Amino acid sequence: MFLRLSIYTIFSSFLLLLSTTCIWLQPSAVLAAPYFEDGYLGLTQTELHQKLGMPQAVRDRKSALRVFSYYAITDWEKYFRKLVSPENGEDVYTFTRDGIEIRYSFSYTVDPNDENENRTLVVRLVDIEFSPSVLLSQLPSLVPEFHPSEDPASPSFRSNIWVLLFKGAASPQARFIVKEATRDKLEWTLAYQLFSLQGLPDPLTTKALVDRVEISTQSVDLVKQRQRHTHDPILNPYSREFSQHALAPQPPTAKKIPLPKYAD
Repeated sequence: MFLRLSIYTIFSSFLLLLSTTCIWLQPSAVLAAPYFEDGYLGLTQTELHQKLGMPQAVRDRKSALRVFSYYAITDWEKYFRKLVSPENGEDVYTFTRDGIEIRYSFSYTVDPNDENENRTLVVRLVDIEFSPSVLLSQLPSLVPEFHPSEDPASPSFRSNIWVLLFKGAASPQARFIVKEATRDKLEWTLAYQLFSLQGLPDPLTTKALVDRVEISTQSVDLVKQRQRHTHDPILNPYSREFSQHALAPQPPTAKKIPLPKYAD
């Protein structure tokens, strides 16, 4: 009886050790998860492909400009990926929703300390483009991953061509995909940046046209400390208070001083 119990105990301990070892050896398959509610940032390329399938194309950026070369996935895998660093290739997926062509492009980063030949790629940014442009108010219905806060006090900023919205709590794990030199000293939060090639109206309205959305991680503290001259704080455009403010009657504009007319 004692011998039988000892064998059972040893066998159970062995199974526990084996299962623990498997989890330790394959953390990406068991423990990996996106950093934020967008569901993408922090995923490995393999996990992204499992979620969305293989991309329809791959593109690489020319210098720092928004100029890209697009390749069929088969051509990229066989030839072009060998000419550049693997993280330079962005996986591209195209969808059509409500008659709008929506193109997702996923940018990656790698662990600089990883010296393996096939380094693990991790999603650091999602670039979503619209053709044609869409209204600011349409974005939540066209992009399932876009869930802006409805809190009027949620950190929101603008320039003449973009709106920057923060959402949710900071994630310490997200520092891995940040390129900022002082990333370890700041908190990093899910951010949506909405771009308008035509320029945004002043005052901002929900009818403003948007050409592109970036889902990334940014720092509210960085904006307030070092970017305050380029980031104007605004009321959250997806809050009820913003809608009510837009519907409120605006004070009449002052009459311009007439210019004198001179004889020719």
